[in-house]
Amino acid sequence: MDPSLDTWDFSSPLISLWINRFYIYLGFAFGISLWICFQIVIRKQLFIFKDKNSKDKSVPKATRDLMTNGYISLQKKDILVSGVKIFYGSQTGTAKGFAASLAEAVTSLGLPVAVINLQEYDPDDHLVEEVTSKNVCAFVVATYTDGRPTESAEWFCKWLEEASSDFRFGKTYLKGMRYAVFGLGNSAYANHFNKVGKNVDKWLWMLGAHRVVARGEGDCDVVKSKHGSIEADFRVWKTKFISRLQALRKGERKPCGGNCKKGQCESSAEEEPFESTSEEESGTEDQQNLNSVVDVEDLGKIMNCVKKEKREKEHQEEKSTLVRNAVKGEASERRAMITPALREALTKQGYQLIGSHSGVKLCRWTKSMLRGRGGCYKHTFYGIESHRCMETTPSLACANKCVFCWRHHTNPVGTEWRWKMDQPEMILKEAIENHQSMIKQFKGVPGVREDRFEEGMMVKHCALSLVGEPIMYPEINRFLKLLHECKISSFLVTNAQFPVEIRNLKPVTQLYVSVDASTKDSLKKIDRPLFKDFWQRFLNSLKALAAKQQRTVYRLTLVKAWNVDELQAYAELVTLGNPDFIEVKGVTYCGESSASSLTMANVPWHEEVVHFVRELVALIPNYEIACEHEHSNCLLIAHTRFKIDGEWWTWIDYNRFQELVQEYEDSGGLANFSAKDYVAKTPLWALFGASERGFDPKDTRYQRKNKSKDISGC
Repeated sequence: MDPSLDTWDFSSPLISLWINRFYIYLGFAFGISLWICFQIVIRKQLFIFKDKNSKDKSVPKATRDLMTNGYISLQKKDILVSGVKIFYGSQTGTAKGFAASLAEAVTSLGLPVAVINLQEYDPDDHLVEEVTSKNVCAFVVATYTDGRPTESAEWFCKWLEEASSDFRFGKTYLKGMRYAVFGLGNSAYANHFNKVGKNVDKWLWMLGAHRVVARGEGDCDVVKSKHGSIEADFRVWKTKFISRLQALRKGERKPCGGNCKKGQCESSAEEEPFESTSEEESGTEDQQNLNSVVDVEDLGKIMNCVKKEKREKEHQEEKSTLVRNAVKGEASERRAMITPALREALTKQGYQLIGSHSGVKLCRWTKSMLRGRGGCYKHTFYGIESHRCMETTPSLACANKCVFCWRHHTNPVGTEWRWKMDQPEMILKEAIENHQSMIKQFKGVPGVREDRFEEGMMVKHCALSLVGEPIMYPEINRFLKLLHECKISSFLVTNAQFPVEIRNLKPVTQLYVSVDASTKDSLKKIDRPLFKDFWQRFLNSLKALAAKQQRTVYRLTLVKAWNVDELQAYAELVTLGNPDFIEVKGVTYCGESSASSLTMANVPWHEEVVHFVRELVALIPNYEIACEHEHSNCLLIAHTRFKIDGEWWTWIDYNRFQELVQEYEDSGGLANFSAKDYVAKTPLWALFGASERGFDPKDTRYQRKNKSKDISGC
């Protein structure tokens, strides 16, 4: 054995590696070779794929669709708009009608559409579904009293408001949802104009939803409406919405189609998150950006924002200038009060419309007295011949939206005269002609008395109480003068919101002021006035009434559960205005109306009205109950100065009034006269407590069949 081998220890691992080093080198070389080959194959495949894509882009899409078998394969087209959901919140039905109109327009595009009442929709469960549904959601919402949402939209708005400020939802809760808003309101309520529409728009944006078209604002005030009426406002917005919908279906991200320079255009402002409803949020974010550290690379973006804000400011200033110029030219280009839609609605209700802001209508008591079936309470209280009374108004507009409005708020509202004005001569002429035309229709009708028919063709009285606020008409004094020249007595009703006009009013046969409530809160609830200072105007109107020399009347309308418990406050108002007479009448229920929550439960029985009157008289000295008209659910309280020698003289000597008012005009207003100068004795049957209960015994009372008891106010 070789002694040299004995010196090596072959059990050592290092010695084994050294002896087999050739095989180790060979393994490393083989692995590296495999990795290099793998990389070469991968890069080659990637190159082929890119080359194929570049070739595909250079050929038409139809050619790319060709398959190896020679047939065209129809690729599944991406659905960009799957449908439209239209949500509405309506009180009077206008928003509901607009929603239906919008649905028709969307259907014409071949898109599925759903019209949803917000009252029947649960946003907590379903609104988030619109993030991924690819629907476009349109909201048509009206603003109700005091800027509140309608009853049907109340819960939805409450939920949306809370969600928008709840950190648990976050600013991306509705990200991906697309929406548009059209609001309905009346700019006469300046503080609350379209408040609900603005809020819905803002809250949706705050939750991350994307506005696809600028918010539309419909205005019931035809004077301030941008397009002449709320219907026209909606049509313009609807056209924009449909156009935008078509663009979205084509995949256009901007209203302009993306063809504008650098992707910027005026129309793109419609998609800006800070559009008119979110000024506060915009300002907050901008302030945060300015206060933070700015990277040099971001300077370009900041400068673009500054330039954009400057352009928007200049645009706003230009718009303001146009508005001011429009206001200056308003006097020469005023709009008509009666819009086509209003004309249609009022005509259906039996109005004979006159010119651009007046109307006349035949009272049911006129028809009743033509048939010898009795006259209205004015016949009982003041001796009016109901069949010779013309009910008209020179102004269909009003400054209130009373809950018991018997026209269901179809008439326009406003705080001042901003419409075209017709001349009083034309109004009176056409009013008499239209009234006579309606009377003629009763010729030959069974039951109509021939003598009453002939008398009815000669108008003797004019009740300026049809609807609206007659005293708003700028030429009301000329109109009254024309009435008196025609020997027609005047009974003018005002809602106690125009004290200056009451003071400037020339003598009328009898001037009424509606006292629908005796406290500020209840008046706001019942009359829903437009004026901010409505209560002070109300009090000033009563003071102005106290200064009048001719006959004055408070007209109280009792609404059970609303204003029948304010006796002491009513007594104080009587002291303020010192009226000659106080008419107390139970509210008349004119049927269900979405514009009012009034029901038959709010109508007091006649016995309840009598009880109220007795309690009120006990609180006001020098006043007593004089007359009663049970059928109208009405009583008359008169000042004791009209009780002469123990007998009531509440009726009017109409011939004597015409003589006195003529002397007043001839003297230039110097020969004034008082209410007691043209009184007439009240007949016994009209007095409170008489067995006739205010029904004229010359006529025959007509009882409806299957009616065991008269319902108050009917």
